[in-house]
Amino acid sequence: MELSPRQRIAVFIAVVAALAALGYYLVAPAVTHSHGTAQPGTTPSSTPSAPATEQTQAAAPTVQASAAAAGGPDIYAWLPFTQQNLAAAASVAVQFSIDYNTFTYTESATDYTGAMGSLITSQLAGTLRSVYQTPGVAKLRTSQKQVSSGTAVISSLRAFGPSSLTFVVTAGQRLATSDGTSTASTLYAVTVTGSGSSWQVSDIELESAGNS
Repeated sequence: MELSPRQRIAVFIAVVAALAALGYYLVAPAVTHSHGTAQPGTTPSSTPSAPATEQTQAAAPTVQASAAAAGGPDIYAWLPFTQQNLAAAASVAVQFSIDYNTFTYTESATDYTGAMGSLITSQLAGTLRSVYQTPGVAKLRTSQKQVSSGTAVISSLRAFGPSSLTFVVTAGQRLATSDGTSTASTLYAVTVTGSGSSWQVSDIELESAGNS
């Protein structure tokens, strides 16, 4: 049955409230992680971006609001994923973002992407290996004896579809070199594709790239 204009407005408001609730659920303290051995990789300034593979997505507003009041409608009945599916996808996005900024100059490109395992698609793995091996990037990493560790926290859910979700992730980096130690953070748009509890990262780009 086709909804009346008033009903459409009511549904739109409910979805916005739902996304606000999701944002509150997802935004958590930064997660830290380190591999058994630190991993070399590219510096975040050389951000690879694999060809987009996600389906057409509905834009979601930036989420910074508090959770919806208890006793409200079941928001997940209107969304193409369950709360458990969303949590699984978010977990993959966070772990990948940590691994992306975790590397060491003694590590090969294969080792770097291999540590991400099934978190990433084969296409993205190829892109990351290529960027990691870029002569200028690799030479700088080795000459400075770079060792990096990453952290990550989801800032918002930017877009979603039946088999694709894009999270805005704040990725932190602590970079130790022969010249000293520095810290930095960068906002990335991380897209995961899949369904249920099975998700893989298919694309990463600077968050600002999606707003240009």
